[in-house]
Amino acid sequence: MLKKIVGASVIVLSAAIASAQQPLTLADAVRMALEKNPLRKAALADTRIAGAGVREAKSGLFPRIMFSEIATRGNDPVYVFGTRLRQQRFTEVDFALNRLNTPAPIGDFSSKFSGHWRIFDSFQNYRSIERARKISDASREQMERADQELIARVVQAYYGVLLSQKRVAVAEDAVKTAQSIEEHSRGRVESGLTVEADLLSARVLNASRQQELIRARNDLSYAMVQLAIALGMPTDAVLAPADVLADRALPQTDIATLERDAFQQRPDLRRVRSEQSAQQQSVSMAKSAFGPRVDAFGSWQTDSPSFGWNGGNNWTAGVELQIDLFSGGAKLAQLQSEKATSEKIAAMRSVFEDQVRLEVRRAYYDHDAARQQVSVAKVATEQAAESLRILQNRYEAGLTTVTDLLRVEEAAHRAQTDYWDAVYRAQTSYANLQLAAGTLTANSPVVMP
Repeated sequence: MLKKIVGASVIVLSAAIASAQQPLTLADAVRMALEKNPLRKAALADTRIAGAGVREAKSGLFPRIMFSEIATRGNDPVYVFGTRLRQQRFTEVDFALNRLNTPAPIGDFSSKFSGHWRIFDSFQNYRSIERARKISDASREQMERADQELIARVVQAYYGVLLSQKRVAVAEDAVKTAQSIEEHSRGRVESGLTVEADLLSARVLNASRQQELIRARNDLSYAMVQLAIALGMPTDAVLAPADVLADRALPQTDIATLERDAFQQRPDLRRVRSEQSAQQQSVSMAKSAFGPRVDAFGSWQTDSPSFGWNGGNNWTAGVELQIDLFSGGAKLAQLQSEKATSEKIAAMRSVFEDQVRLEVRRAYYDHDAARQQVSVAKVATEQAAESLRILQNRYEAGLTTVTDLLRVEEAAHRAQTDYWDAVYRAQTSYANLQLAAGTLTANSPVVMP
């Protein structure tokens, strides 16, 4: 029995490990982040808060109905006189002066239903509802922008892992090359064909490449942690990206179209517009505060000497008109404050629109530069690799010095590193470009294969 349990546990554990190490595509990573990332959950909670604000504003259209149960006891003459009347237990004896002036204590159990309904408030409540709706719209736009920023963050982290993997591979190749140069240098020194300084230089190169490999592997581990955090997973999660870093052709758009898309589709810009509309409603609400208000009210009450409805009952109802003739300038100050806030939001919207233009242009030029650098770096990598091959052959034949070989090896190593850095920037800068234009989604070309 114990063997069966252990065997089943091993099978379950193996399946869990296999599932954890299942290749993770960028599209899967984005979907996972949109489900688990805590920042996304916080943005979703903000939308629910804003939605609750709309329902709260609408509640002002409905009447308020309350119920209260109060138990009192006392010998205050006015209290005793009124309580006996409400309980409908007043008699002629109660008109005696002594009973009026010094009555005996009396208790009262009062049950009361009351209601209040603001019939008209100069449309202040309707404007409050509209403001709450605009705030809710702004919250939804903010959530959409948060999704776009999260997708961009996942793209950066995912491609960061792919770049780190390439850097490790480049560092490993560089170590192999450095070891090969050191072995050939050792052989030439032992054969008396060169001085020991060449071997020492080769050893220095090998040590330097070993250090770079150590850093590259640690950078890969850190990149894995960044990706796990972006996905909302534990930092020790086992992730295995299914993709490899490669130069991919991506759709290109002119800068005028990108700016037009940004002004039409950027959620944060739409959020600012909704906030501006909400503030305009606040100004209207401040104006409505100067208008009249009409309230309807009513109540039904029972009063009993003991618990239970065994006494008298009464009801009242009425309508009240309220007009504030003077409030010390508080309402005027509130109106001035709301108008100033509205002017501020309008000015900040203009500033934000200029910032959007700058972000689009900066992202466009960054991506355009990265895209062109890929082509240049690719040619440089091919030329540097060929140059290194030739110099290695010449060094082995004794036709060149180790100094020239090391110089060319450094150039080839740097060219290869620059190429993969350019490929990484080309992909991530495209995501930043779509983010600036407000078109980055889970189905964007940079996310989907």
